[in-house]
Amino acid sequence: MEALILFAMVLTLLFIGLPVGIALGLSSILFITFVSHESLSSVAISLFGAGQHYTLLAIPFFILASSFMSTGGVAKRLINFAIASVGHFRGGLAMASVLACMMFAALSGSSPATVVAIGTIAIAGMRQVGYSKEFASGIIANAGTLGILIPPSIVMVVYAASTEVSVGRMFLAGVIPGLMAGLMLMIAIYVVARKKNLPAEPWRGFQELVRGGKEAGWGLFLVVIIMGGIYGGVFTPTEAAVVAAVYSMLIALFVYRDMGPLKETTWTLESDTQAARVGFNGTVYGVSFFLVWMIMSFFATADSETISSGDRALWGGIIAIAISIFYVFKRSQGINDSIGHCLVSGLPVWRRNLLLIVRKFFPALFGKETRQVMLEGTKTTIMLMFIIANALLFAHTLAAERIPQMVTEWMLGVGFNWFTFLIAVNILLLIGGQFMEPSGLLVIVAPVVFPIAMQLGVDPIHLGIIMVVNMEIGMITPPIGLNLFVTSGITGMSLAKVVRAAMPFVLVLMLFLILVTYIPWLSTLLPYSIMGPEIVTH
Repeated sequence: MEALILFAMVLTLLFIGLPVGIALGLSSILFITFVSHESLSSVAISLFGAGQHYTLLAIPFFILASSFMSTGGVAKRLINFAIASVGHFRGGLAMASVLACMMFAALSGSSPATVVAIGTIAIAGMRQVGYSKEFASGIIANAGTLGILIPPSIVMVVYAASTEVSVGRMFLAGVIPGLMAGLMLMIAIYVVARKKNLPAEPWRGFQELVRGGKEAGWGLFLVVIIMGGIYGGVFTPTEAAVVAAVYSMLIALFVYRDMGPLKETTWTLESDTQAARVGFNGTVYGVSFFLVWMIMSFFATADSETISSGDRALWGGIIAIAISIFYVFKRSQGINDSIGHCLVSGLPVWRRNLLLIVRKFFPALFGKETRQVMLEGTKTTIMLMFIIANALLFAHTLAAERIPQMVTEWMLGVGFNWFTFLIAVNILLLIGGQFMEPSGLLVIVAPVVFPIAMQLGVDPIHLGIIMVVNMEIGMITPPIGLNLFVTSGITGMSLAKVVRAAMPFVLVLMLFLILVTYIPWLSTLLPYSIMGPEIVTH
């Protein structure tokens, strides 16, 4: 009876138009005040605990990293690389949009951010070459959902915090399903493209592919830093989020120069000689390799007692010098100049850029655009953490009334097994995902279904991926599908048209959900292989 009263209050508050976070928090407070025997002090303790949860501290930093990586320049580079990779297939530009969403998902951890960053550019590009606006919008709305499945994922962090499982294992578990979901969408696009005779981009050659990879490389290296640092034992997922935020800011401000006082200031000028350009580019490759080498070798040998930082620097320096000389040697032949002269001519270019970075360092960090990005990231963080905090309070109320235990006993009593239980979980989440924000819904549902899953032998990591995939589908199903609203906003289409455009590809994700639900090794293969199975102690 108490459970019915609690859920009735939530639904009533939602029905009269209150935001989800307020409805969850207010219903919990009213229930504790007038129905439950719990003390009101538990409200303060629960809300305070949400802000002190170490795992949840990763969320604001991942959001901040996403904000800096969403500056437009990164998305454009990813799209160019994706077009060079798969654009020559039939329907290649649409497939490239999915691939770009997959890559951006690995940088942002956010589905709406992926839709905005990639969709703003990709939809316009698809329209220019003959794709219908509806087709392009449907693709981006669905592909954008990969933002919460491909690690790092904010929703995975929320699930890990709600059930006290490993964030690292969750990130690993999302790799194979994330790649599989993207591939299934691309296959569906290819089939449609063959039937509708959609255009294909010309093959631009391996040189264009390499060029696109180089341009997108500094952004994509963020994935290596996050995943390599976590699984190399260098830092925790929360610390990885901090590193990701700092790295994203430095790349956006000083390497890509998409924002801040260095915006549109190129590394080389038209006044630089060919020899200076060749020498500078050669040393850039060498320095870039050295930095990547030092980071990667640090991850790989962090626990080694025999390999010192000096050893790593020595070998990295030798290889970096060899790369620089080889590049300059190849390029200098085309301009009939010596290797030494090219290298010396490149030094003034380095000097100019380094002095510029030093002079503009603090103005860039505290400039108008940086403050604006941090403000937007803060707004998103406050909104999300407010929902999560109130959802945690609601989950605390459920636990205090022993509602999860009662549900567990009832389901086991009526004969649920793991197969039928997962069907029930999918139905519950698909319905709930139509009305609630993913993080808030996970915080409420996960503590209820988690003990049942453990009783029935369902792997906790596998359960987490199933829940994340359901949240994906919830973001593109009305009436509260967030990706639908975002896509409608960037295209100017009505919500009804966006829904109709997205539905054919939702069927692909529904098939994907069935595969993920009943083929557990898709989720558990990597975590088991690298970190071993999750051990539940509660």
